[in-house]
Amino acid sequence: MNKSWREYLFQFANSGTLLIFAFLCVYPFYFIIINSLSHPTESAKGVYFFPREITLSSYEQLMQIPTIFQSIFISVARTVVGTIITVFCSAFVGYMVTKKELPFRSFIYRLIIITMFFSSGLIPWYMLMKTLYLKNNFLLYVLPGAVSAFFIILVKTYIESLPSTLEESAQIDGAGILTIFFKIILPLSLPIIACIAVFTAVGQWNSWADNFYLVTDSSLNTLQYLLYTNLKSNMADIMRTSASGTTLGADLASTGRVTPMSIRYAITVITVIPVMLIYPFMQKYFVKGIMLGAIKG
Repeated sequence: MNKSWREYLFQFANSGTLLIFAFLCVYPFYFIIINSLSHPTESAKGVYFFPREITLSSYEQLMQIPTIFQSIFISVARTVVGTIITVFCSAFVGYMVTKKELPFRSFIYRLIIITMFFSSGLIPWYMLMKTLYLKNNFLLYVLPGAVSAFFIILVKTYIESLPSTLEESAQIDGAGILTIFFKIILPLSLPIIACIAVFTAVGQWNSWADNFYLVTDSSLNTLQYLLYTNLKSNMADIMRTSASGTTLGADLASTGRVTPMSIRYAITVITVIPVMLIYPFMQKYFVKGIMLGAIKG
């Protein structure tokens, strides 16, 4: 079937618009990567399309931080353990509030929803964490976020869209609540579970505020917090150098040190790349889960 010139013009304009939009989405990441690989002096001048004088000096300086590998382990551990705990607890609570025989079901569900709109604030949160002996404790990273009201809503809505006859037939065969949950609900809820897992893993990997307020033991520092403190230290050194009358370019030429901006680029790459590598494998479940979890039926 021959297409008219208007259809060709529309396809050309549509494809061009999508390509421009894709470029605008991808270019910031590309910009950060090429600047993190460029020599600090060249990066300070501005690198926009191709890296100049490729060097790994920024990454080498970050790898020289004494406790960085311990912090990487802590961040990976909190991401894996925290994601598993949050997914399981939120999914189970979301399943339980769908059970009509649960006493005070509506009241419990409303209490959960209220927590999305009202917060006690930083000081009560700090006092509570300290009272629960979570200060300087790895459990601080995984227990407070074990249950999320938003995730419970997603799971509840998704489970209510499943045929009720599945549970009824399992109950006739003598299956209990735990058996139904683990052998029927969880396998059928894989899309929404994957969606929750992606949200939780990204949040856990990027989190550092709990480390900042409640952890003084350096062996429990997360990667995000360690990189944050290292960046502040580098910026303080540059400020002292500027105060002494030495220009930034001269300082780089004489010592070969990296700039705070090049360190920022390297930190951004280190923190974003793991998420970018995992997301493509979870994308199909993520999109399906967020749609089915948000719209009943």
